[in-house]
Amino acid sequence: MASLSREKNCMSDEQIFVDTNILVYAHDRDAKEKHRIASEKLKDLWSRELLPSISVQVLQEFYVTLVKRKVAIPVARDTVTNYLEWDVISNDRSLFLEGIELQERWKLSFWDALILTAAKRAKAAILWSEDLNPGQDFDGVLVVNPLM
Repeated sequence: MASLSREKNCMSDEQIFVDTNILVYAHDRDAKEKHRIASEKLKDLWSRELLPSISVQVLQEFYVTLVKRKVAIPVARDTVTNYLEWDVISNDRSLFLEGIELQERWKLSFWDALILTAAKRAKAAILWSEDLNPGQDFDGVLVVNPLM
């Protein structure tokens, strides 16, 4: 129950880290209901005083997904560039090594462990993702699927 109340309060004062899939759905009109929900949620995030966090990895994955879906490279670049206004966590040596540690500890895929590591580095209380288990708390980072 505590995690549910944390989730409800997260929109105002807690840092939120956004995973790639949420960005993809927000820009994929073919995703129908998921597109509608994700785009509304991102609109809310843009209006917050505390802008959310993402990582360079998220931006890279998002860009590649847009290009694979036949979005013109200049349009994909401009779309990704808009998200540079958010708190962007860089990939570096320590993030890489911490990601390996979290992969081992939590039995995650390497890529999900890097997302979690970046969320921790951003001091995010909430990690918006469809890939990880909603409601799971990774030492203070609560996974929330905002599409549910």
